Amino acid sequence: MFSGLSAFPLTPMNESGIDEAAFVGLVERLVDASVDAIGALGSTGSYAYLTRAERARVAQLAVEHAGNVPVMVGIGALRMRDMLALAEDAQNAGASAVLLAPMSYQKLSTEEVFDLYETVARSLSVPLCVYDNPGTTHFEFSDDLYGRIAQLPNVRSIKIPGVPAAPEAAKAHVEHLRALLPSYLTLGVSGDAFAATGLNAGCEAWYSVIGGLFPKTALAITRAAQAGDAQEATRLSERLQPLWALFGQHGGSLRVVAAAAELQGLVEHPSLPLPLKALDGAGRQRLAALLDELELI
Repeated sequence: MFSGLSAFPLTPMNESGIDEAAFVGLVERLVDASVDAIGALGSTGSYAYLTRAERARVAQLAVEHAGNVPVMVGIGALRMRDMLALAEDAQNAGASAVLLAPMSYQKLSTEEVFDLYETVARSLSVPLCVYDNPGTTHFEFSDDLYGRIAQLPNVRSIKIPGVPAAPEAAKAHVEHLRALLPSYLTLGVSGDAFAATGLNAGCEAWYSVIGGLFPKTALAITRAAQAGDAQEATRLSERLQPLWALFGQHGGSLRVVAAAAELQGLVEHPSLPLPLKALDGAGRQRLAALLDELELI
């Protein structure tokens, strides 16, 4: 559940609702590629923009069409009552785990974040993955907070926001975190440009954006790292540097990946909830050329 490639698909939608057929197609694409896990309703899945009913439906569809691939469902929300309700919905849908980020409008304190994880973790019957994503939540976890949350029941993985770029520094960072955490808890790297470095440094999982759209490309990097072939994992990732650069130029991966899915004919345009918009103009043209050049699968 918390090792290898965890692929995070889009939740394609327009202002009329979720495109269920397109979402199912994305999930089945991941199953066919034999990803290790599916992360539904992560940031790539636009969870924060959906109603409770919509999120329950997406969770249900993901589990129904994932076959034997375990599904982790995002349950982040602004209010505790909503997190608990979403956790119940995810468990009722048959999710194998839940993913929780400390969302906020008013900036949260360290103790408020610990309390939210403690309350949710104690309510669960499935494992929980801590979602550290300061780019969207604007909350930064301290190492001490990692350690405290890791002791809570049902916490089994932490999705960290990248690693240092230098391999030795990345390894030292992962080893430092590992010393603070129980042995049963895994570390999963996010930020796709950091994935090969993080896996080579000892992270057990890659929580992947491109894995949700181009699973075979992401699996090649993952399997090379798992086999101990750090050089090949790095080479495969460096080949995708133009794509990582696009992510950086356009405020993250979501708008780029949504445009890629549209260009590949996997979802219809528009595929994001307004006011979000997929990459357009010159950036979209550049992406189209890159998709041809990189032959992502």
